[in-house]
This record gives sequence, structure tokens and C-alpha cells, in this order.
Amino acid sequence: MKSVVIHAEGSVRVEERPVPGIQAEDDVLVKVVSSGLCGSDIPRIFAGGAHYYPVTLGHEFSGYVEQCGSAVDELAPGDAVACVPLLPCFECDECAKGYFSICKRYQFVGSRREGGHAEYIVVKRANLFLLPKEMAIEDGAFIEPITVGLHAFHLAQGCSGKNVVIVGAGTIGLLAMQCARALGANSVTAIDINPEKLQLAKSLGATHVFNSKAMSAAEISAALEEQRFDQLVLETAGMPQTVSLSIEIAGPRAQVALVGTLHHDLTLSAAVFGKILRKELTLLGSWMNYSAPWPGEEWRAAARLLAEKRLALGPLIAHQGDAESFSRAVQALNGAPMQGKILLRFP
Repeated sequence: MKSVVIHAEGSVRVEERPVPGIQAEDDVLVKVVSSGLCGSDIPRIFAGGAHYYPVTLGHEFSGYVEQCGSAVDELAPGDAVACVPLLPCFECDECAKGYFSICKRYQFVGSRREGGHAEYIVVKRANLFLLPKEMAIEDGAFIEPITVGLHAFHLAQGCSGKNVVIVGAGTIGLLAMQCARALGANSVTAIDINPEKLQLAKSLGATHVFNSKAMSAAEISAALEEQRFDQLVLETAGMPQTVSLSIEIAGPRAQVALVGTLHHDLTLSAAVFGKILRKELTLLGSWMNYSAPWPGEEWRAAARLLAEKRLALGPLIAHQGDAESFSRAVQALNGAPMQGKILLRFP
């Protein structure tokens, strides 16, 4: 089978590897149809951030069940599935409370073990989510990134009737924005420094868009005056300045959900920190995308929205192609952020 393999020093290669076999009673062999590159994969490829090399990455994939282990009785060959990449221990105190995202003894598909950038993969039954029959199999590769925003909404007790502000109009932000509209948000605002991303956000249903490079935090806050109450701010860019911006623009008693992962130290000025107190903000840390019952309502909601065709995915795709085309697109990044989703497709 073809597999896109990452070697140290940023080497992306297409290799022929044996089709993996089922080893345990809860194993499932999946034929991959579509697999996306995640922004978290970029340091694994270009900055020595993988747990081991060579490695096949890929934790955002969908495909068809080929074969099941003897203990798997609720899946059958031909079933359409998407990857649920986290494998918690299901035994620790955190797992007992349904806090699967914070399990310390976890495994992870496409990181700590081989991933879906290959024609076939063997995963545990717990790593698969059965897709609705009315949903396009290719869209299953988007379920995992969709659930990132949905998990933040879950922690915030929903977004219905709220004025949702998305800081960072990348793939995660634009998916969260669309979900907020579909789930009954009162308004949805997108903030970014890229005019093209803001134009895309507007075309995908944003109520307001603001360029934080051209406008100050005070100007954005003033422009959101009528939406200042019942506010839920999602920070998805993962930059120190966007965390600060999220706090500065948040309205009175707003919820601020921190979704983006920082790669640089965050320092808040006394004035910005003071806004957390003076506006009585609620800060929510949102990590991954799981809740009880496993894998969580986030996954069921994502599949439902996709089956109902409530989310536009096409405009978010920058490149899709076979293994060779995909590997070239990944190599061409050379460590830079993606400007849209890069997808691997198998026939």
C-alpha cells in the first residue's frame, strides 16, 4: 500500500508498505478514503516534533471498514467511519468523570502511533466513529477539526442566542463560525489580519468581519457595542497577541474560550489583565474535543451538521490529491502555516 512517510529533517516520502493486519480482538482495519493535514502536524514534519521517525501522520481521516477483530460486533465491513484519534485509558479518575481530553495515559493515532496518511490503517474500535449513511464519506475527514470548535461550545454550555466572536479565521475558526450559525448563535463575528480570510468568512455567513491589523482593539470593541452582552469569544489563532486581543474586545461578563495552542510565551500587560477582572470575564481552556459518553456530543453534532449539509467545506480546501500530489503540497509548506486544508485522497 502507499503511505506518506515523514523522515527526520522534513523529508516527506511516498513509500510502499505492507497492509497492516489485525492483531487484537478490538482492532479494525480501515481502507482510507480521505485524510487531512492538521496544523499540529507541521512541527512534527519540519521541527522534529514527532514522537519517533519515520512516522506516518494523519489523525483527520475517513474511510470504510475492511475487517473487524473478534470482539467488534457493532461495526461491519463496508461501514463508513471517521477517525477519533485520541485513545484514553478509560480507567483513570479523569476518564471516570468523562474528562477524556485530560487523560494522562492516552495514545493518539497519527502521533504516538501510525496514522491515516496511508491506504490502510489498523486502529482500535474506540478510535472509530460510525458515519450517517446520508453523509458524504469524504466529508468525514473534517469531523475531527469541526469538533475542536464544538468542544469549546460544549464547555461554554452552548452558543445558541449568544453573540459569538471568532478570533482567527483559519480552518478551525471558519468551521467554528459556521457551526455557531447553524446552532443558533445570535450573531457571528470573524476577526483576522488577512483580508482574503475575512472575505471568505463573510461569504460563509459572518455577521461582521474586522481586520485587527487595520483596527485597534478599542475600535473593534466599539463596533461590537450592540453585541457586547451574551458574548462568547473563541480564540483560535494561538498567538499571544490574539489572546490579548480576545480579552480586550470581550464584552461585560463574556466567556472567552482559549482554543489555539501557543508556541510563544504569553505576557499580559497590567491593563489587559485588569480587563479580566473589571469585565468579570470567564476564561475557558479548551483542549481537544471529547466528552461523555465517548467520544462526545461534539462528534454526533458534527456528523449531524455535515449530513444536513449545513457546513460548506469546499472553500476551506487549498489542495487535494493522491499520495504523490499530497506529499508535494506538504513538502512545499517548508514549515509555513497552511492557507487552507490539504487533503490526501485515495480512490
